[in-house]
Amino acid sequence: MNSSENVIEISGLTKHFKNVLAVDELEFTVLKGDVFGFLGPNGAGKSTTIRMILSLIFPTSGSIKIFGKTLLDNRKEILSNVGAIVEKPDFYGYLSALKNFQILAKISGKVVSQNRIMELLELVGLKDRAKSKVKTYSHGMKQRLGIAQALLNDPELVVLDEPTTGLDPQGMKEIRDLIIRLSKDENKTIFLSSHILSEIELVANRMLILNKGNKIVEGRVDDLLKSKVLKVTVEVDKPEEVKNILQNTQWYQCIESIQGNKFYFNLEQEDIPALNKYIVENGILVSALVPVRSLEDYFLSITAQAK
Repeated sequence: MNSSENVIEISGLTKHFKNVLAVDELEFTVLKGDVFGFLGPNGAGKSTTIRMILSLIFPTSGSIKIFGKTLLDNRKEILSNVGAIVEKPDFYGYLSALKNFQILAKISGKVVSQNRIMELLELVGLKDRAKSKVKTYSHGMKQRLGIAQALLNDPELVVLDEPTTGLDPQGMKEIRDLIIRLSKDENKTIFLSSHILSEIELVANRMLILNKGNKIVEGRVDDLLKSKVLKVTVEVDKPEEVKNILQNTQWYQCIESIQGNKFYFNLEQEDIPALNKYIVENGILVSALVPVRSLEDYFLSITAQAK
């Protein structure tokens, strides 16, 4: 097991594909016990970085250290203690989950008992379907099976590349709950790539935002989001009256747009209850109040601050 506090150390990491600069002088550290959110819009360089961390492609320049050792010189030793899902997991659909895992264990060259396989399937909520053919599994079940596969060698570090892609809300929740269990109950360090800020906010303690191969910001999730301006949708029964009562207040400047009976505000989180109270106290029914924090909104706000 790794005794260092730094599980991943990335320094000056750069990757060129012919004339395309996919990752540019990237630097960050993942600490032991982190659920580390690796955020960015599609095409930001997340998957390229993950492939370099997993030694699937080589960097143009820069260094990768995992468990305190350089990946270039200690590839086999390091990767034996890393589990990963890159894109969608692949299985033999005509075989059961149990048979798939028995084959995967043999290929890995490690001795994995049937009891251990059943423990993993139980961890991901698939023990009752262990003998069902994988082709009968839903997309969400296959994603959970993929995470179980990543845990076959009992790794210290688990790398998940967009594990909730294509899932419905229930499937996304199941994956989130599983990530939390892996961190808290199984003591795994999780490196989680996503383009959905709300997903990261619910499970990660630290995060980095990447855009066009460049690090925009890195830090604790709570610290980065606590004073964030939110887009807030307020739905009311008397929109003209709301417009009138807000005309001479500080709230009026916060209105981004009005569409029918829906008002769209840009507000600090602590201002939301006060606005709601003000509208209601003026005899107007608020039928919905929905704050939204999206990766795009957050990304735009921090890049504007950096200019």
